[in-house]
This record gives sequence, C-alpha cells and structure tokens, in this order.
Amino acid sequence: MAGNWCSCFALLHVWAIHMPYTLATQNNQSWKGDDMSWVPSNCSSSDHPINGEQLLGSLSISECEMLREQRSHSLPGNKYSRSSLSSNTRLDRLLKLRKSNKISQFEEGSKSLANGRSDFFEHELPLKNGAGLDREDENRRESLESNGKSCTERVECEDSKQRLLVVANRLPVSATRIGEESWSLEISAGGLVSALLGVKQFEAKWIGWAGVNVPDEPGQRALTKALADKRCIPVFLDEEIVHQYYNGYCNNILWPLFHYLGLPQEDRLATTRSFQSQFTAYMKANEMFAKVVNEHYEEGDVVWCHDYHLMYLPKCLKEYNSNMKVGWFLHTPFPSSEIHRTLPSRTELLKSVLAADLVGFHTYDYARHFVSACTRILGLEGTPEGVEDQGRITRIAAFPIGIDSDRFIRALEIPDVQIHIKEFKERFAGRKVMLGVDRLDMIKGIPQKILAFEKFLEESPEWRDKVVLLQIAVPTRTDVPEYQKLTSQVHEIVGRINGRFGTLTTYPIHHLDRSLDFHALCALYAITDVALVTSLRDGMNLVSYEFVACQDSKKGVLILSEFAGAAQSLGAGALLVNPWNITEVARSIGEALEMPAEEREKRHRHNFEHVTMHTAQVWAETFVSELNETIVEAQLRIRHDPPLLPINTAVERYLHSENRLLILGFNSTLTEPIETRGGRGGDQIKEMELTLHPELKEPLTTLCNDPRTTVVVLSGSERDVLDVNFGEFNMWLAAENGMFLRLTTGEWMTTMPEHLNMDWVESVELVFEYFTERTPRSYVETRETSLVWNYKYADVEFGRLQARDMLQHLWTGPISNAAVDVVQGSRSVEVRSVGVSKGAAIDRILGEIVHYKRMSTPIDYVLCIGHFLGKDEDIYTFFEPELPQDPVVSTRGKATDPSGALPERRSTQRSASGKGNGKLMHSRSSARSHSSSSVDHYNKKPWVSGSTVGAAWRKSLDHHHEEKMNMSVNEGSSVLDLKGDNYFSCAVGRKRSSARYILQSSEEVVTFLMALASAH
Repeated sequence: MAGNWCSCFALLHVWAIHMPYTLATQNNQSWKGDDMSWVPSNCSSSDHPINGEQLLGSLSISECEMLREQRSHSLPGNKYSRSSLSSNTRLDRLLKLRKSNKISQFEEGSKSLANGRSDFFEHELPLKNGAGLDREDENRRESLESNGKSCTERVECEDSKQRLLVVANRLPVSATRIGEESWSLEISAGGLVSALLGVKQFEAKWIGWAGVNVPDEPGQRALTKALADKRCIPVFLDEEIVHQYYNGYCNNILWPLFHYLGLPQEDRLATTRSFQSQFTAYMKANEMFAKVVNEHYEEGDVVWCHDYHLMYLPKCLKEYNSNMKVGWFLHTPFPSSEIHRTLPSRTELLKSVLAADLVGFHTYDYARHFVSACTRILGLEGTPEGVEDQGRITRIAAFPIGIDSDRFIRALEIPDVQIHIKEFKERFAGRKVMLGVDRLDMIKGIPQKILAFEKFLEESPEWRDKVVLLQIAVPTRTDVPEYQKLTSQVHEIVGRINGRFGTLTTYPIHHLDRSLDFHALCALYAITDVALVTSLRDGMNLVSYEFVACQDSKKGVLILSEFAGAAQSLGAGALLVNPWNITEVARSIGEALEMPAEEREKRHRHNFEHVTMHTAQVWAETFVSELNETIVEAQLRIRHDPPLLPINTAVERYLHSENRLLILGFNSTLTEPIETRGGRGGDQIKEMELTLHPELKEPLTTLCNDPRTTVVVLSGSERDVLDVNFGEFNMWLAAENGMFLRLTTGEWMTTMPEHLNMDWVESVELVFEYFTERTPRSYVETRETSLVWNYKYADVEFGRLQARDMLQHLWTGPISNAAVDVVQGSRSVEVRSVGVSKGAAIDRILGEIVHYKRMSTPIDYVLCIGHFLGKDEDIYTFFEPELPQDPVVSTRGKATDPSGALPERRSTQRSASGKGNGKLMHSRSSARSHSSSSVDHYNKKPWVSGSTVGAAWRKSLDHHHEEKMNMSVNEGSSVLDLKGDNYFSCAVGRKRSSARYILQSSEEVVTFLMALASAH
C-alpha cells in the first residue's frame, strides 16, 4: 500500500516539476505594460466565459470535457456583455489531465519501454550508428535533423486518438533508392525520435523531406507508398530549392546567427545579392511543406512544427485554415534582440512564428529573447502569457527537453555493453578518464576544452600520468573551408599536447574523428570520471543528460558550459564554467578530479533525478497538452472578445433609419497607414503627421451631404489638425476629446465647464520637457486641455522605465493635489483635467447638434467607431440600451457646475502665438439656472425608447426654444430612439474593449464606410 502511495506521489511530482515555464509578472497582477520583468511560473490562471454548445463541436474530446466541466460555473450574460467565468485554472486542468495520463501509464506498466520500440514504426528497420551525440542541432545532420518530430501528448478519448502531424525539415527515416520503384529505409536513431517511444496517446504522422532528390513521378509514388507504412509523409524538394533553402538560408544565415556567430562577413556584396534569392527559396520551401500538411490535415488535428527551417510555416498554415491548431518549437538558442535585428528578414520571420498558437523554447532565456525581439522590432506588447498583437495572444513558454533515460539505463545491462565496459576499464586502468563527445563544430568549444586541459597539465604535473582525455569529435560539413580549418586546428593542438606531455607508452589525449556505436558510447559514459562539455553556445546539449543517465554506478562529475541550455536544468549538480576562461576551466578540472565521494554522490543524485523525471516522452506530452490547453483558452478568449462588425447588417439598418448619427474617431481610424520599415524604427516624422486616408474623401462627402445623416469626428487631436483634414466636409468636428466643437461652416466653440482648472499645466509641462530631453525620440503633445508625453518611438525598456519614474514624480509633486486624470496608453502618459473624456463630452456635443439642427425626428441610428484609450471608451457605454447607469455619469457630473446648470456656449479664439501657452482665451458669460421640472425632464435616462422618447423629444423641443442655449447634461441622450439593435459601437484594432464590435484596422474602416456610402 505504501509503495502505491509513493508511486502516485512520484507521478504527481514528475508533472509538477516538468510544467513549462511561463512568462508572468513578478507580482502576479495583470500586465500593465510598464515593466518587462519576466519570471518562470507554474501557475497561470484566467477566467473565461463559455458561450453555447457550439464551441464544443470544434474541439477535441479532452477539450470538450474541460469545457463541460467549466460550464457549471458559467454566469448569465446579455447579448453584448460577456459573462465572466469562475473556472479552474490552466494549472488545475493540466494537473487533472496529467494525473490521468500518468496513472494510466503506471497501470499499463513499462511494457512498451522494455521493448525499446514504439508502434510509430510498424516494421523493424535497421538503426543508424552514431547515437549519443548532441542532438540540439540535428538540422545539420541527417540523423539529428529529425529530432522532436514524433513527440505527442496523451488524450484520453475512449476508443479514438487525437491526430498529431509532426512537421520537420527531415523525416526520421533515411531513404536509399535500390531500383526504379524500390526503396530501402533506415531509421535515424537517437535525438528526439525517442520522444515517441512509450507515448501512445496519439495517432502520429510525420511530414518532412526524405533527404533525397526524387525528380521522377514513379520514384515519388514508390517512396510515398514505402513511407506510408511508417506513418511518414514526404515533401519533395528539388536540388535547387535544397541548395538555396537548406544549405544557403538555413545553414549559412539562420544557424550562425542563432548561435551568435553573426551573418557572413566575407564578400558582403555577394552575400547581399544572394540573400534575397535564398530567402525566397526558404519561403517557397515552407509553402511546399504547408501544402502537404494541408492535404493531409483533418479537423481537430494538432500540427507541431519544428526548428528554424520552418519559421515561415505557421503563417502559411494559418492562411490555409485559421482554425488549425499550430505549435512551433525551436531546438536551437534564440539570440538576443540586438543580434536578431541584424537579420534582413527579421520582421517577416517573427510575424510568421507569431501565427502559431504556442511557441516553445528549451529555456526561459530563449523565450525572453524572443519576446524582447517581438517587442523591440515589431513594436508589439509582451503579456504574462506571451506576445499580443491586436488582441490575439501567441503563448510563449519554455519546455526543457530530455532524453529517453530508460534506454540508456537498460543498455548498461546488455552483454555487449558489459564487454565494452570491461575492455575500457582494462585499457585505462590506473588513470582517471575525462570524456568529451561533440560534433566537430565551431560552437562546441573543442579547442577551448583542449587548451584548458593543457593548462591543467601544466599547473598540475602530478596528474600528467594519471588522467586521460577521450575526445570524440564527429566530423560535419567537411566540404566547408571553415570546418576544414577547425579540424586542422584541433589536430595541431592535440599533437602538440601529446608530444609535450606524452610518453612512449601513454599520451594524455585520445582524439577520435568519428562517431561511436550506441553500445560503445554507453560503455564509455559508464566508465568516465569527468565529463567535459564546453559549448560556446548550445540550444540544450543532451550529451550531458546521456552521461548522467549512465553514471548511477560511477557517480562521475559533470563540467558544463554555462552557455549550454542544459546548464539551467543541470546547473545545480554540475560545475558550471565559462569555456572562454581557460584558467577557470582548468581549475574546475582539478576540482572535479579531486572531489570527495560524498559530494559527487550529492551532485549526481540531483542531476540523475532530473534526467529520469524530465524525459523526452514527458516533454512531448507536456508540449502538446499545453498546445491543446492554449487552443481552449483562445476559443474562450475569442468568445469573450467583441465579434467583428456585421457590415451588411449595419448597412441595412442604416438604410431603414430616418435620422442617423455617425461618430468617428480619427487617429488609427480614419488616418492613412504609414508603411514602416522595421516596426518601431519606422518613419517617425510621417507617422506623427496625421493624414486622412485618401480613399475616404469620396465616401465621407457622400455621407456628410445626406440631410438625414449627421457626421461627427471626435478626436483627441488639436483643432488645427482637424481643420486641415476635414475642413472641406459638411460635418461636426470635436477636438481635444470633445472640449472644442464646431460645424465646419461655423466657428469653434468650447463645451468645457467654466470651473475647469488648468493651473496644473505649467508644472506638468516642465516635468514632461525634463523627461523628453532624457528619452531619445520621445516628444510632448501640448494641447489646450491636456498634455501628452509619447514614447512610442523610444527604446521600449528605457521608455517604460522613464514613464514609471515620471508617474512617481507627478504624483508626489505637480499633480498631488490637482483635479486631474492621468491616462496611460501603451506608449504614452497623458494628463488631463478631471472629467475630460469623450464619453463625458458627448452629452454636451449632442445637445449642441440637436439645438443647432432643430431636429424634429428622434435619432434612430448611431454608429460609433474609434481607436480610443480605455479612459475614453465610456463613449461606447453612453449609448448602450441594456446597461444600467454607468459610473461615467458621475464623472460627467463632476465636469459640470454643482448647481446643476450647464455653462453657456462660449466662442474661443487663439492668442497671437497660436496656442496662448495652453491657456484658454474665451469670452465667458454666466450660466442660467433651470427650474427643477426642467432638470427632471432633461435627466431622463438615455435608454428610454418608443413613445416615451417621442413625448420626451417633443417636450425637449419646447424647452429648446424657451431655454435657448442652456442645456442639461443628458439633453442629447433624451432624443435617442435606438430600439437597442440600431446602435453599432466598434473598436478599431482593440479586441479588449467595451464596444459591441471590432474592426481590425483602419483599412477595414475604409471598406465599411465605402459600403455605407455606396448604399445611398
């Protein structure tokens, strides 16, 4: 009984430790965008609504169970406002799923693992030699490129299994043609292929290039048929595509850059000329992969893309089917944004990867670099979950990969391995064995390793005949001059050291320029005293994992480069070194050789537990579980976000209405988009100069000339900006969030309350100027009712730090006792007087329009479109017929005179200097008081409809004639007769909005307004 409890606890412990690192804020609060402090977290929760049974039909069985379980917690909502859901967290749901998987596997036993085979391959095939090498960079070796492609996540679906399409540059099978229609297949053993072993929760298919050129159709048909028996699907690439895409762009551009070697330096002009053709071939190859995936895709499948060869693939797949479940995992490091920004195709690749639903990396550092690149290069927002682009969130997380540790542990019991162990012990008797297993590559730090060993022998002569270094260096890319030079360099150093410290019978370094078979490699791991991994840059480096798995008897010491991804997982039990510091590495060699047995035991036990718990199978299950969970949350988030504007419905109801009101924002709504090069590094001058979209002139003219349509442009911009862009149209202009108003045929008037205090402007302006001087590319927008400090074009991190310091200074100084609101945008800080917002101004604006036009028909259609700050979205709720009285009403009340009277309209004029130093130059007149009955009438609730509104409307007309310019706060709203469905509020480019609908960009606004105008 106790044993069962211990087993169950161990299973849960495996899950808890292996939960992927997520990106979260340090205080676990919602992401405010002012701090990029990212920390690993195993706990991420969010509440989402469930909207109808139709959601369940598009999800897998496991996802349906999650949702049905959550539905019992759902709260009622109305047609436009989504209900919140008090659901269990992602952690709870994944824990339940993982617990079910682990218990099921525990009950089934380890039968499949004992066989060492997976039913992924139905037929016995010969295995390739060379197992045990570092599988992080399999992209450049046939047996390594197939890594990670057959990993799957368990989904309990009674008699059915979820399909997993694993897409990689190379198939896990090497093909050799032995006849016109006959092929010989050989499994590429090792690497991430082992992730499928023991994982039977999915029906997996592998899609990739077979590694051979097959130009003829008979050969393609024969190879396709042969691979189908192994659940593999080939992508046929011709020699030119392979040369440009694989040998060119992947190996000569992306691989060096991602390993911090930079772009090719020699013959820069030739490189520049060939770069575009290589990138074109790269995109074409990815499109060919996408076409094959789409041909075999079935609804509900999960598509798992792998490595930098296929960075363009997620975008291509989403273009085929936006509902396709797509994950992407990188098996190499992802460089710092300062390195990645040198890549000419940086923007295209980042955007393509962000099309995936889940993006995975080996370590948190790589994930952080990716988010930083998206933030700095694309100008997107980082969130606790990942990266947000116009409301769509791509989840970014770290999933440290492992090995099939059981395979190595069981191998030590094989007679052939035991024979090798005995031979090695006899061969190196009386000497400590140090081992290095690497590809002969620039990033592996082999010269640094050997030089450090030489320095150790120099400083420790007593060890010269007591230690031997066995270096296995597998040749790679032998036709490349740089690699030939590296090989010669290593051979020269080894020869010099052996000649210096060797004898007639012994020499300190045994260097082998080839790979070892799996059994010999396991035996070598088992007899090693010190393993030396000195990678200069490595995605993970699984050699360290393999060494630990084979060391349960020897308890050897691992010296590990801090630049290998494995350092974050095995760093506690290993001796971490900087491979560039030869002295430090030499000192660590001495420490490892002389380490007491008790300390070796402790260090090994820690690493051994990690390696045996965090296996390749667990890694695969975790990634796909997280991908499925991410899809569920995305579905829920979509149902929480406003839907797209129903253009046909909006146009139809527009045509059937008698008195229409169109309220349009300006910036990012009606403006002409500026094509920028490189995101945040765009053309600041052009972007700061707001210009009306040229295609809108004709539809706006048509709409403004319709006597039954009133058009209002409501913007935070200054009056001059609106005059320049809209002076030719017959419309109403509301500048500075509605504080200034005019019909284009008339003069500007102010709608501000008389008591509005602007004494804070001068002191705040000084603070803004101070921070502008110290923040490159930031600037101040000086308006008559507000001040805005914008750091959109400044460095992201520095701008946020400056904004945080500014806010602290403002609250403790200039505005500590001022009646102001501080409005934080994504890249701006605005200070405005209390009550200055578009929602607060719309009452007064409507009153002015109604009085001026002497309307005789209630407004029965309202369209409100804009890209507004959260502070100004109260304009959307102002017209809502089903919502209760909003707190915004009280905000509007603060902006009015306490006596209940509204200030009389005041004409305003500029001072000679144009701005009057931000002070208002206007003639004031005293406000008259209403009788109590008049106030009661004008304060009727805005959602009154039908005959009641008609009566209120007729009564308000009488009061307009009698009271002239004195209006109650809700006078405009009392003339609405929307009947609920004739109101269309629409946010542009903001999915998290209180608006009923959304449009993605100003281009969609143009399309809609053109449709509205053409319907006349």
